[in-house]
Amino acid sequence: MTKLPVPDPARLARLREALLAASYTADGCLDLLGPTGYAALARSEAVPALRATRGGTPLETLVRLFLLQQPVPYTAAAAALPVDEALADGWLLRDGAEVRATVDVRPYANEVAGLDSADAWVVSDLGCAVGGAGGIGAGATGDAGVARRELVLGVGGASTTLANLAVRRPVRAALDLGTGSGVQALHAARHAQQVTATDLNPRALAFARLTLALSGFDNTETAEGSLFEPVGTRKFDLIVSNPPFVISPGSRFVYRDGGMAGDELCRSLVRGAAEHLEPGGYCQLLANWQHVKGEDWHDRLAGWVAGTGLDAWVVQREVQDVAQYAELWLRDGGDHLTAAADYQARYNEWLDAFEAARVEGIGFGWITLRAAGADRPTVRIEEWPHPIEQPLGPHIEQWFARQDFLRTHDDAALLAARYTLADEVVQEQVGAPGAEDPEHVVLRHNRGMRRATKVDTVGAGFAGVCDGTLAAGEIVDAIAQLLGEDRVLLRDRVPESLRMLVEQGFIEAVG
Repeated sequence: MTKLPVPDPARLARLREALLAASYTADGCLDLLGPTGYAALARSEAVPALRATRGGTPLETLVRLFLLQQPVPYTAAAAALPVDEALADGWLLRDGAEVRATVDVRPYANEVAGLDSADAWVVSDLGCAVGGAGGIGAGATGDAGVARRELVLGVGGASTTLANLAVRRPVRAALDLGTGSGVQALHAARHAQQVTATDLNPRALAFARLTLALSGFDNTETAEGSLFEPVGTRKFDLIVSNPPFVISPGSRFVYRDGGMAGDELCRSLVRGAAEHLEPGGYCQLLANWQHVKGEDWHDRLAGWVAGTGLDAWVVQREVQDVAQYAELWLRDGGDHLTAAADYQARYNEWLDAFEAARVEGIGFGWITLRAAGADRPTVRIEEWPHPIEQPLGPHIEQWFARQDFLRTHDDAALLAARYTLADEVVQEQVGAPGAEDPEHVVLRHNRGMRRATKVDTVGAGFAGVCDGTLAAGEIVDAIAQLLGEDRVLLRDRVPESLRMLVEQGFIEAVG
């Protein structure tokens, strides 16, 4: 097996300078390949990128070398980077007059809400930046003799989703649990004083160290082990995890298969988070969960959170039936490239396992937990398959802040508070053409979760005039007088609507 590159600090700095000098960055590659070539590369189609990199410039050489995994002339590599140091440290291998990369080095725009953009690079196994283990073929090992179950993937859709969900604020300590190639640690290193990255796979930790060192971060550490075991009793202000959440029979791939029965790994992560969060700290993870026959999935997830003392917001984004789910991960593992009989046997293994567990479907989504220290934690579990605005991290933080507000305000306090309409909330009136009055009035939020909700005449009137100058109760009294309603009865009825409008972010408390 080819050894991984050596992260020598001085030579890494020179390599990083060479990558920047050649504009081997996310923006530089986009400019070179164009939108069509860049999008094709994301689909694992290399032909447009190969056509765009025939000129032999340093940037074209680096794209061919590290993105397309093509051999390049030694002389061209020497013009693009300190080639002899890269050979000595194991980034490259020489074959006569040509050199080739030993790892995938992919430019990454390390940009999230609240942080300035910065150039970074993610280092992973060859052929595994997109498409999972199947990206290197269906054999037992990869081109470099790497056991397929030990493969380390680069940036994928799940990585990007979690990076955009995470709450970004200056913190003392962050934990990236199940770091893989170090994508989440890379983000956290920019707003945490210290980042700990853990993984069960020692090769993943080696890749994470390369990712972080090549990108210029030295406020990180790695630890080997499962779940929270490597960090003992330590506490963190932020825990992020893109865990091996795939619900599969067996544990073929460390990067995706949890090795526990059903969805037990994700449940264990949720249950263990409370002991490792500082007051006010967040734990955010992607997860799969089982839809079991005769059981409400909401109740299943509520059971994960019950007794932890944590506020929780669980969002289910998608549900797949067991056949769809099995096919997705069989293709990810390259099983569709094997003999038909072998593929069918593997497929049946998945379906047998789901049938035995009475599983009808698999849910995918995200879970955010917060150590609010509340006597009565807020737990919201919902399905939301609709489009959202990314990055969602700032909106998630605002949602939890609103729960704090609602917990401390009874009906009288809600009416005494002042509110403003949130930015980019619009009102829609729905009805038959030509009708004198609308059938429904809908408030629609064009930010964050992009929610919409029906409101009655009182709700629409309230939203239309709340500008922070009058208390909610004063506005309700005015509406009661306008509509000829009893103000006391209306004051009794309105707080429920106020709570909904606040909780969903349509109106914001002032002061």
